[in-house]
Amino acid sequence: MASTSDFKNGLIIQHKNNLWKIVDFQHVKPGKGGAFVRTKLKNIKTGQVVDETFRAGHKIEIIRIEARDYNFIYSDNDFYYFMDKETYEQISIQSNFIDKDISDFLAENTPVTITFDPNSNPVEIRIPSHMNMEIIETDPGEKGNTAQGGTKPAKLVTGAVINVPLFVQEGEVVRVDTRERKYIERVK
Repeated sequence: MASTSDFKNGLIIQHKNNLWKIVDFQHVKPGKGGAFVRTKLKNIKTGQVVDETFRAGHKIEIIRIEARDYNFIYSDNDFYYFMDKETYEQISIQSNFIDKDISDFLAENTPVTITFDPNSNPVEIRIPSHMNMEIIETDPGEKGNTAQGGTKPAKLVTGAVINVPLFVQEGEVVRVDTRERKYIERVK
């Protein structure tokens, strides 16, 4: 058993019969009374985010998770299919488990990291924070448009829509920040 002094962002704990990921925490020592830890927890299965307060020294159960590297292969209506990079073994994960923020950037052969709980159930899917993606649809740019001139929507090869500078054209490859869904630069 661990205690609140072991808290760190990204830690998976067992709390109220569910798995929770610590998104943020703050140790508080008021002038009067005992110290406590204020946390923001995200439910692994539902994605619900709650604020929770623990007394300093409160005992918690840390869940050991295993992370493995996979390549995304393809998806159908119900499942997403991934291949283990080392063993070439394929696994399928139900589509309702995968957040739209992640599925919007899953193109064929995208490297992903999948974490598993001790029972080998998938807990979380992580994609690279920056990816190079082709633009398949956007309004035409005009001569003289600059990076400071404004933005326009552009559809990526995966179907996600981001805002790009006016000079970016269809067929170009751009670097995208997947966490903030933002254009970074053109890839030459």
